[in-house]
Amino acid sequence: MNILIIGGAGYVGSHTVRLLSATGHQVWVYDNLSRGHRLAVPQGTLIEGELADRRKLVEILREKSIDAVMHFAAFALVGESVQQPALYYQNNVVATLELLEAMREAGVWRIVFSSTTATYGQPKLIPIPETTIQQPINPYGFTKLVIEHALTDYSHAYGFGCAALRYFNAAGAHSSGEIGEDHNPESHLIPIVLQTALGQRPYVTVFGEDYPTADGTCIRDYIHVDDLADAHLRALKLIERGSNLQLNLGTGRGQSVRAVIEACRRVTGHAIPIVVGPRREGDPAELVADSRKALDVLGWTPQYIDIEDVVRTAWNWHRSHPRGYATSQV
Repeated sequence: MNILIIGGAGYVGSHTVRLLSATGHQVWVYDNLSRGHRLAVPQGTLIEGELADRRKLVEILREKSIDAVMHFAAFALVGESVQQPALYYQNNVVATLELLEAMREAGVWRIVFSSTTATYGQPKLIPIPETTIQQPINPYGFTKLVIEHALTDYSHAYGFGCAALRYFNAAGAHSSGEIGEDHNPESHLIPIVLQTALGQRPYVTVFGEDYPTADGTCIRDYIHVDDLADAHLRALKLIERGSNLQLNLGTGRGQSVRAVIEACRRVTGHAIPIVVGPRREGDPAELVADSRKALDVLGWTPQYIDIEDVVRTAWNWHRSHPRGYATSQV
């Protein structure tokens, strides 16, 4: 198929581009590079543009005879969404609606949407099934939920084939070590810990050690980025006109903050000092996926289950790219 990857220069998007290209699809990446990286994109596939530019999107969808769209181009920092909600509503909602209208005008009916566990808010049932009531507690989660509802409506009214994939904590790097995680600012635990191992940070701050968990720190479900890419490919093959899927993507295994730091210590051989700080507002004690529906519907099973295996791929990337993609720039 001819596939347009919106936000394909970002973390999960770039890994999905690699997999789709390797499995014979013609891939085009549409990105404004505000948070993505040119070097993460295969040569000759990048089209620079804004998500809100409906006219340009219509032209590209028609010119490239696009069969399906994957959308990764949301802003995704919880704290930033609280401080700058307008930014999140404009990009994640208003601009995404422009994309959907461009698809409708160009006659492109299939879309795989990058959603998030943040749509659930602070669920009481762990692991979290898709039937859990979605009550997001920040603008980021709410903007993702708005688009999930829009996809349901577009599927019903216009015959869109949609899949909303709710990630838990994306982690790791491509097995080749050529692409990986590079955010500014970095907010994800594993790269922060590995940056500390590289001496780029003096210590890792553990936000709270008084949660009702075995070691007092938050528990999260870390899903490898290549496993996420595989789920996108499987969803793309499955959706048809009028179909509408919502699926959790996680391992079903929770890892505490301290357990992740210990795994990083074992993999890197570095001491990695920590400092305990206060809890962050809005951090649930535990978020773990019930992904049985993805197994049943997609035939999808994560290949990276052991947290050390996930960390090992991330360490391979960070050690060879200590400045992220800037390491590769001449």
